[in-house]
Amino acid sequence: MSSSPSSSAVAARQALAARLVEIRKDAGINGRELSDRCGWNPAKTSRIQDAKTSPSDADIRAWCAACGAEEKAADLIAASRAVESMYVEWKRLQRTGLRVLQEEPVPLFERTRQFRIYSADVIPGLFQTEAYASALLTAITNFRRIPNDVADAVAARMARSHVIHEGNHRLSVVVEEWVLRSRIADADAMRGQLVYLLEVMALPRVSLGIIPLTAERHMWPVETFGIYDSELAGVELVSAQVTVTAPNELALYSQAFTELQRLAVYGAKARALVTAAIDALG
Repeated sequence: MSSSPSSSAVAARQALAARLVEIRKDAGINGRELSDRCGWNPAKTSRIQDAKTSPSDADIRAWCAACGAEEKAADLIAASRAVESMYVEWKRLQRTGLRVLQEEPVPLFERTRQFRIYSADVIPGLFQTEAYASALLTAITNFRRIPNDVADAVAARMARSHVIHEGNHRLSVVVEEWVLRSRIADADAMRGQLVYLLEVMALPRVSLGIIPLTAERHMWPVETFGIYDSELAGVELVSAQVTVTAPNELALYSQAFTELQRLAVYGAKARALVTAAIDALG
């Protein structure tokens, strides 16, 4: 595995190695004995333990089997696969503009049956209007100083939104109330976006919850994330896109989503918050 400039990826690589060392120690064997049981050179064991070599799926299975810990292999394999893709800087993803980044998740969206999305900052992409998306993607382009392909990127974003109308997809979405009032676009575009949000809320496979500003919180606002079936979670940071695939981490995001859902209001109460945001535009 090539070295990553991301300190998070380096830390994840080291954490994986440390977990393998712990499993070996818990089994009461040293590195040479583990190497003998796995049928490879002790130098390979040393490189894996020092996080200098990334173990393959087969290596992890053999390691866990040698230590009598086969049940731990699945989580470790998922963590290993995620290391390189877990933290990718936006400047790498967006170096040619934003269109490709809008098209890349289409296969994931089309095969996902259950979407769970939490947004703390903007209207979720699948629910955006053309005008709102144009304003948002223009701001991102200017901030990151990347090639301007906003028109093509907006078209790609609109095209992928077909999943909310077609196929066997269910969307459970939670947003913070301030998302409705943040002037990402001008007043006319914001009004159009909020009116469209009311239309989306009426779709039979969409559940949209809104966390009121006045909610008494037992769960704090967290980073924007989406969970796609039980396959992966995508998390958006200012600097990077994070992909989570380890089962234990996915379970944590699932738990967070459940807690945020409990803070949200739905149905008539949610529509009232959207209508109030429209009225506030004047």
